[in-house]
Amino acid sequence: MTTGQVALVAVLAVPAVGAVAVAALTRRADRTARVVATVVAAVAFLISLALYGIGDRGWVRYQAEAAGPGILPWHELDLTWVPGLDLRFHLGVDGISYPLVVLTTLLTLLCCAYSLRHVPAGGPGGYLVALLLVIEVGIVGTFLALDLVLFFVFFEVVLLPMFVVIAGWGGEDRRRAARKFVLYTLFGSVLLLVGVVTVVAAAGTADIVALTGGTNLSRTTQLAAFVLLAVAFAVKSPLWPLHTWLPDAHTQAPTVGSVILAGVLLKMGTYGIIRIAVGVAPEGARWAAPVLGVLAVAAVVVGSLVCLRQTDLKRLIAYSSVGHMGFVLLGVATLTATGIEAALIGNVAHGVITGLLFFLAGAIKDRLHTGSLTELGGLRERLPALSGLFAFAAVASLGLPGLAGFWGEAFAVVAALQRGGPLWTTLAVVAAVGGALTAAYFLRLLRRLTHGPASPVVAATPAAPIGVGELVAWSPLVVLALAVGLIPALVLGVAGAPVEALTGVLGQ
Repeated sequence: MTTGQVALVAVLAVPAVGAVAVAALTRRADRTARVVATVVAAVAFLISLALYGIGDRGWVRYQAEAAGPGILPWHELDLTWVPGLDLRFHLGVDGISYPLVVLTTLLTLLCCAYSLRHVPAGGPGGYLVALLLVIEVGIVGTFLALDLVLFFVFFEVVLLPMFVVIAGWGGEDRRRAARKFVLYTLFGSVLLLVGVVTVVAAAGTADIVALTGGTNLSRTTQLAAFVLLAVAFAVKSPLWPLHTWLPDAHTQAPTVGSVILAGVLLKMGTYGIIRIAVGVAPEGARWAAPVLGVLAVAAVVVGSLVCLRQTDLKRLIAYSSVGHMGFVLLGVATLTATGIEAALIGNVAHGVITGLLFFLAGAIKDRLHTGSLTELGGLRERLPALSGLFAFAAVASLGLPGLAGFWGEAFAVVAALQRGGPLWTTLAVVAAVGGALTAAYFLRLLRRLTHGPASPVVAATPAAPIGVGELVAWSPLVVLALAVGLIPALVLGVAGAPVEALTGVLGQ
């Protein structure tokens, strides 16, 4: 095996083995188990970083083989898995999946580090971080899988651990929220399974590399497959109007659960739309593009309007994700290189910024014991540092130029304008209005939460400085929000060539 192949296996095996070890250790020493989990997550993060530089071909392979298929992995491992069914353990990473792999390992590391000092009520913290490592395996495996059946298996690995995280360590209404999460996700899983079977049966292969471009699939099959796959991924993203499980899950989940859920779990859906639905069924994507564009813009506007009426902090941040995912879908719907790059950088920016927002929302609730905006106000009077960090995250999320949230939204609107025609021009204008509404509800949030006189709840709260553990968990996200905003090539530089290859098979 090459060094790159070893790294592909290790980035999955390390957290998997670590989860078992942490769960076993928790019975005897919970604190030690959380330390071990943090070390394991740190090793997995370093391995994911190493995937960028290992090997002598790397990302330049696209330039050397520009006429090749839509996927040309930097590193690839292809082993026999189930010979009788011709299923293979096929892993690979390229510029589309790599930023999401690193984001997943980073957020898992930060959540494990945060759990060293902050364990929510519900059970030993060791079991919680062990579940986070299992979720990491499922999410990273989803981004690395190049076999449709293997993709489905990793996609489903996440379901039960996240259910347990919400139901075991969540808020007062955690069990109802966890059940709703499972029911919606199972619905999407059934559609995904039917879509996978449809494609594999028609094409005679589950190899995503070979399937990219709709190889061996008739137009009718591609239309049917795209509908099944797109709806399945829309549930996971979640995209309007299949989003109603998200606010409850976020509101009831513990802080680390919300960070993982918003930061990377939702990206499994948008990644699936790009890599699987669009890549495998391009005819279906072209046919459904106008509908996707309309639904995307509706998500932007509806999400923003709902946020303007929200009175719960975590619920408002959750609904903001619906709008941000709308911009991601709008970029994908254009089926252009600009649009898909907008979706990719929008995914990464949302993961960084919303992860930070949920960390900060959790800190506010821990200190004030409420997330109700009707009870909060004048936060800067008692908690100025926390208030300042929240303001930074909020303006990053509303799309301020120079911060990470700007590029995905701006490029999505530009891509729609580039498509041209009355429909796409109208969608671009309405999406831009939705962006203005995003700024409106975040500025409204800051006015209510941080400005003005301190509310009775805030005034009665002792001043609490930001702890070392919190700084360790939050600082990388603050730096990334600024770095990606100033240097978007950190994401777009590695994604440009594979996006061109993908749009090449789309005929755009």
